[in-house]
Amino acid sequence: MKEFLTPPIAVALDAPDVATAALWAAEVGPHVSTLKLGLQFYLAAGADGVFQVRASAPDCRLFLDLKLHDIPNTVAGACGAVADLAPDFLTVHALGGPAMVSAAAEALPGTRITAVTVLTSMSPADLLAVGLQGSPEDAVRRLAELAVGAGARALVCSPHEVAAVRSAVGDDVVLVTPGVRPPGAEVGDQKRVASPRQALSDGADLLVVGRPITGADDRAAAAVALLAEDLPA
Repeated sequence: MKEFLTPPIAVALDAPDVATAALWAAEVGPHVSTLKLGLQFYLAAGADGVFQVRASAPDCRLFLDLKLHDIPNTVAGACGAVADLAPDFLTVHALGGPAMVSAAAEALPGTRITAVTVLTSMSPADLLAVGLQGSPEDAVRRLAELAVGAGARALVCSPHEVAAVRSAVGDDVVLVTPGVRPPGAEVGDQKRVASPRQALSDGADLLVVGRPITGADDRAAAAVALLAEDLPA
């Protein structure tokens, strides 16, 4: 487990407004390493909203989950547009290809460009329908190797593929794992899920957890319980 990501939780702040996201960040900030803000939040609240949320938990790292996917020049420009936010992680789609990933990495050398392999909402049938041959594990591994070769320093993959990806890319790359649910929790729209214990045991560095924490009556307690109850011994 990488020390700079301890506790190894990125809380997904999928809040309806900036004030709520900032409140949630303040509540869980002492118990997680990372705040994840996504595309919907950024489009609605902009850079000012990101700054407000980050100020509520200044010791946390910023995971800006924009999933950029465009021609290399446009992605490089988009990376430059968020440079003032100094994100620790910024997501791009590995399917954009090596030139696009490389453009992002060159535009933001201080940020861990984080390549999304296959969305955890996609089933094997979904992958076949969009033309990705082979099993989800094969597709994820191919995209992971491509992205790391192009300069990505972190990857997003589901818990079902994290062990294969770790074996393929080595220990230096940060593996970010969404689709993590405590035992008994609702899976929502996620298709390929696992418990925190299983994901970490298989090689994940950072677990993305949203509703099991943000939907709890006591968000701080939920973050603490996730770690206390389900981390590997």
